[in-house]
Amino acid sequence: MKIPRALTIAGLDSGGGAGITADLKTFHALGVYGMVALTAVTAQNTLGVKAVQEIDPSIVEAQINAVAEDIGVDAAKTGMLSSSPIMEAVAHTVKKWGFPLVVDPVMYAKSGDPLIRPEAMETLKRVIIPIAKVVTPNAPEASHLAGFHVETLDDAKRAAKVIAEELHPEIVIVKGGHLTGSESIDIVYFRDSGEYRELRAPRIDTKNTHGTGCSFSAAIAAGLARGLDPWEAIKLAKELITTAIKYSLPLGHGHGPVNPMAWLELRAYRADVIEEMNRALRLVEENADLIGNYIPEVQSNLGYALPAFYARDLNDVAAIPGRIVKYMGKARPSGPPTFGVSSHVASYILTAMKYDPEIRSAMNIKYDDRVIEIAKELGYVVSSYDRRQEPPEVKAREGASIPWGTEQAIKSVGRVPDIIYHLGDWGKEPEIVILGRSPTEVVNKLLAILRRVNEGSRF
Repeated sequence: MKIPRALTIAGLDSGGGAGITADLKTFHALGVYGMVALTAVTAQNTLGVKAVQEIDPSIVEAQINAVAEDIGVDAAKTGMLSSSPIMEAVAHTVKKWGFPLVVDPVMYAKSGDPLIRPEAMETLKRVIIPIAKVVTPNAPEASHLAGFHVETLDDAKRAAKVIAEELHPEIVIVKGGHLTGSESIDIVYFRDSGEYRELRAPRIDTKNTHGTGCSFSAAIAAGLARGLDPWEAIKLAKELITTAIKYSLPLGHGHGPVNPMAWLELRAYRADVIEEMNRALRLVEENADLIGNYIPEVQSNLGYALPAFYARDLNDVAAIPGRIVKYMGKARPSGPPTFGVSSHVASYILTAMKYDPEIRSAMNIKYDDRVIEIAKELGYVVSSYDRRQEPPEVKAREGASIPWGTEQAIKSVGRVPDIIYHLGDWGKEPEIVILGRSPTEVVNKLLAILRRVNEGSRF
């Protein structure tokens, strides 16, 4: 089995948001073994760079040699190369080993603090960029490299071509984060073919973008290390960094870090949600006779959301497509748990999570007075709302009724209750909704209540 290996040749950000820490997270998220050649130590946080200590160029070179001669390097990236001697050492060693190199031409931290000596700007252009397979300047960096101000998409295209033709990297990506426009559009220019390509993503409104360039370039290097062709590696990197910005971390008082681990965590949490849903559905099927009596006319559903940080809308809530139906008197799920298939229970869950992030699951059943009575006897917190009191402007807004009602029920008892019910309205069936931290907890709450109801009905 071949394990893909990528090397980051970059500085240390003590705040953990950029530099080698961002690179290693990105490598790991993409399934690549990460190695480090440290070029500088920075005392840095989300507000700025407080101090810098460069690593001796001979030590930088020794680090690259050490990992290359033993572990091997399938691809590498550079980040902070603050001085000409460090750049010369890196260029010499990279050419010696011949692995593909992604160059992030780091010039300034997100705070605006310089990360490269003024005299090293020319060295960057003379010795580092020419050996790059891919170079990834943002608009300000592209302006320095191309020699004119880069602000628009047309500027970015012109700059990409100038950088490629004058400095000779194979591929130039002028990133769109600093450009004008409603989308973030990266311009990709292939020097050999003279071809332009675009990578588009929605522009995400957040100040937490520290480490964006580091993670993007690291993701390209990781793709190359995995054997992807450059265009596929670049597309993968664009997807990863868009996700990392969308789920960026609101840490510190300045520019918080992007979150490359979201790429991995989302997949893991989605798998966990499906596994837990299947466990709860087995409970439903084992008690299909008992639960079948409480399936409403609109059918039941059971939902489970991703953890609160990742739960943004109904696409982040798994439920049953086709719902849980009553068939031959028994409760039966119509299909496997799937994300984004229920606006009904998802609305209850997402609203409840605003008040208590731990409450991530809900199930609706038909209304029965005895269920409410027994729930109270068992010590569950029960609350309700009256759909007849729903304001006209809420009724008129698609999808607003359940969030409004859920908030009324929560505010009534000062917390997210175990049970929320309503008695219906014109054309609206009464229902009971059980809430909990997981679908297994929700189903177990339901079973505890229904078993007590059944015991009472036998006497």
